[in-house]
Amino acid sequence: MVDHTHALSFGAAASDYDRFRPHYPDAAIRWALDRLRDARIVDLGAGTGILTRDVQALGHQVVPVEPDPGMRAQLARSTPGTTALAGSAEAVPLPDGAADAVLVGTAYHWFDREPAHAEIARVLRPGGTFAPVWNIRDDRVDWVAELGRIAHLDDKSGNIVVKYADFGPAFGTIETREFTHRTTLTPDEVRGMIRTRSYWLTASDADRQRVEGELTELLATHPALAGRETVELPYRTLVLRARRR
Repeated sequence: MVDHTHALSFGAAASDYDRFRPHYPDAAIRWALDRLRDARIVDLGAGTGILTRDVQALGHQVVPVEPDPGMRAQLARSTPGTTALAGSAEAVPLPDGAADAVLVGTAYHWFDREPAHAEIARVLRPGGTFAPVWNIRDDRVDWVAELGRIAHLDDKSGNIVVKYADFGPAFGTIETREFTHRTTLTPDEVRGMIRTRSYWLTASDADRQRVEGELTELLATHPALAGRETVELPYRTLVLRARRR
């Protein structure tokens, strides 16, 4: 069951979301797009346009689609010349065969998968590519794991390769690839990133105070963090890719 309360909570923090959430490594996007050049790409669940801008920088035409009006407004501010369409994965406001590829940046876990797969297949040309992409904090690093515990940072990832092993009958075999990268944040920016998470945005005041207190302690006492002006937050970027039959 998709939790729409959490899924549509981000618009209230759209500006900070755009500022603090990580970009996607070029190598991951290039692999997701399977060597396409100057292609027509739909960014589904586009949010504030982080993935849209990363794909545009590689020379592609991008149509972002996003259900949250607050996120669409921030995308317009952050991505000059680009307007996101109001729509969802289950109701994409585009004609049949309009896209060479559909990408999803850390949002596929919010989709109602069966109707979403049918819509994505409809929008793609035959042979087009569907590729959900996730930026997942690397909790093999101990302080990152502790950060996740404190702030309930469930990336909805689980074992993604197993959990999302089927895109439905319209798609062929799913290929997977993992990439690594890091973002550099100040301690205050780590706090800002936490405040863009769905748990924080829907939490009670008491839960927010607990998170703030434990996060302050972590930043002040962990040997990898204490006294540092900036910290390196490691990410694993996981890409699943399949072609429309």
